[in-house]
Amino acid sequence: MKLDILAIGAHPDDVELGCGATIAKEISKGKKVGIIDLTRGELGTRGTAETRDSEAQDAANVLGVPLRINMEFADGFFVNDKWHQIELIKMIRKFQPEVVLCNAVDDRHIDHGKGSKLVSDACFLSGLRKIDTKIEDSEEWQEPWRPKQVYHYIQWKNLEPDIVVDVSGFVNQKMESVLAYKTQFYDPNSEEPETPISSKNFTDSIIYRARDLGRLIGVEYGEGFTVERYPAVDSLFDLK
Repeated sequence: MKLDILAIGAHPDDVELGCGATIAKEISKGKKVGIIDLTRGELGTRGTAETRDSEAQDAANVLGVPLRINMEFADGFFVNDKWHQIELIKMIRKFQPEVVLCNAVDDRHIDHGKGSKLVSDACFLSGLRKIDTKIEDSEEWQEPWRPKQVYHYIQWKNLEPDIVVDVSGFVNQKMESVLAYKTQFYDPNSEEPETPISSKNFTDSIIYRARDLGRLIGVEYGEGFTVERYPAVDSLFDLK
C-alpha cells in the first residue's frame, strides 16, 4: 500500500495528541494514511503494553486509519543508530509516503526528541541508493524512497509552529481518538497513579491549544507543526 501520509510516534497516543485532527481531515479528503508506533509504551505508569495495543487500534479506528504498525523498539531505551534507522527505512520504502509526520523536535519526554531525530534521519537515508534493504521473507531489494516533507507535530512544550493547519470540524474526532486511551487520560474513577497527562487540566489543554492556534490563523481550531525546510507556495495568494 502506497501512503500519502505516514504518521510516526515514539509511543501509542503521540500521533493522536500531536496531529490527530490533521489526520482525520486528510482522510476525509481521500488521502491514504498509516501510523507507525516506535514502542508499545511499556514503561508507562498507567496501563500495560497490552492495553496500549488495544487502545491504539481503537484510536486508529476512530480516525479511520486502516494501517497501524508497532516497531516494538524499547520504550525509553531505543537509540538513533544504524539498526533502528534500517528498520525504519524498510517501512518508509515499503509505504513510500509523500509526507511524514513525527515527534516534536524538543520535548519533556526524552523519547520524543530521540524519535524525532531517528525518523528524520531515516527519511533522509531512505533516499540513498547504496543502502540495501529487504522486507523479511522477501526476495526483492527495495527501491530508495525519500518523503517530500517531514513535519514535526507539537507535544508537551509550546514550541513555535512554522505552519498551522486549519482543523476546524475535526477536533471532536481527535478528542475521541485520544480518549480511546482509557488507561492514560483523565478518569475520575481511576485508581491508577497520577501522571502529567492524566489530569483534567491536560485533557482540557488539548482543546485550548487548538483554539489558540486557530485564533492565530483566523479559524476555530488549528494544529501546529515545525518544518525541516521551508514550505513552498506557488503564489502569495495560497496563504490564508
